[in-house]
Amino acid sequence: MSSLITEDEISQETNLVWLEDTTNLDYVRQSLDRLPTRRAKPAYHRDGRMVGYAQLGPQAKASRSSGTFRRRVFWLLPHDRDSQPGGVYAKGAPAEAVDPRTLTPTSKGRKTERSEGGPPSSAMQELGITLPL
Repeated sequence: MSSLITEDEISQETNLVWLEDTTNLDYVRQSLDRLPTRRAKPAYHRDGRMVGYAQLGPQAKASRSSGTFRRRVFWLLPHDRDSQPGGVYAKGAPAEAVDPRTLTPTSKGRKTERSEGGPPSSAMQELGITLPL
């Protein structure tokens, strides 16, 4: 879950690669996966689709026991809001979901009103203000 990802676990990230445009995505799920390389596109073994992934710099060290690297993968499931706007996540979002607009390398991102499915108040919209959750 994204709330369990710590900044030190992603401190070696150098780039986030997006496989699709995230402009219209209210949220993406993120997880730390054990992967065999620092930079290559990872294999994807979940339902749904991979939306993006993190790349690590050359200083990132592999696990001594497994030889793998812990890297973030961003993904969506078939029942997520982008595919089923009136579905289970019409309001609220999964625990591991964050607003993709808040993601940068080495920053775990955060939930926002948009990612939680709630529109900001009209006063906030008029002022262009969004609050992190």
